Amino acid sequence: MVTITFPDRDTEKKALGFLLGRFSGRVLASGEHLVPEAALEALADQNIPFTVKGKATYEQQLAALRGAAPAPVQ
Repeated sequence: MVTITFPDRDTEKKALGFLLGRFSGRVLASGEHLVPEAALEALADQNIPFTVKGKATYEQQLAALRGAAPAPVQ
């Protein structure tokens, strides 16, 4: 998985519309997106601009899978 960002909200919406159903991925609370490496080529082929931040860390991938922090047990 790779962490990417988009230059603006309109581009992000266009990219998500394209990626939906083609690739799995996650949107982090920071606004960054975790996508498989194959999605990068597909986005480039569609002329959708994005910035690669780097390989997703284990912690980012784990947080994306878990979602929001669970409520404390009382």
